[in-house]
Amino acid sequence: MNPRKLLAELLGTFWLVLGGCGSAVLAAAYPDLGIGFAGVALAFGLTVLTMAYAIGHISGCHLNPAITIGLCAAGRFKAADVAPYIIAQVAGAVLAALLLCYIASGREGYDLTQGLASNGFGVHSPGGYGLAAAAVTEGVMTMFFVLIVLGATDARAPAGFAPIAIGLGLTLIHLITIPVTNTSVNPARSTGPALVEGGIALQQLWLFWVAPIIGGVLAAVVYKFIGGEKNVA
Repeated sequence: MNPRKLLAELLGTFWLVLGGCGSAVLAAAYPDLGIGFAGVALAFGLTVLTMAYAIGHISGCHLNPAITIGLCAAGRFKAADVAPYIIAQVAGAVLAALLLCYIASGREGYDLTQGLASNGFGVHSPGGYGLAAAAVTEGVMTMFFVLIVLGATDARAPAGFAPIAIGLGLTLIHLITIPVTNTSVNPARSTGPALVEGGIALQQLWLFWVAPIIGGVLAAVVYKFIGGEKNVA
């Protein structure tokens, strides 16, 4: 495994969590000028779009264990490289969450109980949505997100536009699902804030691994059928 690819994945996932979760923690409800849900959704989309152009040619810019596993299931990525990619992604997410915690603590009155934009269900859901609704939301939305990735990066797709489609796809997913789970569709993105916050965020983290991975694998199955792809890994 090329260490440059792993470093690219670490840095890319770091940027995703710092930019996306950072917008939620630092700017979403800023007095009078808060960017709100729509701004946070756009921030997450922009992190992926910018990194896709920056490192897509180096590592493929997965930034997400569900994408890595989905690409592997679709025959687009080597199974032996899955674990190193996921470790790099989680490391980047944790480092970003630690930095975000440090920055947020620079404001008087902040404490970690105010959160780092972690994901959750039930009492930890922004809108009070239960486990079943959260699981279905994360599974279905991840499936469509990975479908977008598979389709936009298909050799038959128009060249050069994949980052735009993927970034806008993630923006749309956040616009729909922030009230339900605070939007994960990415186990690494969930793990960074949960490990730093602890408590209920860490207790509920399992769902944000299980549902997105199932969704990613389902996307691979669906795309291999509708796209007529054969294994290439």
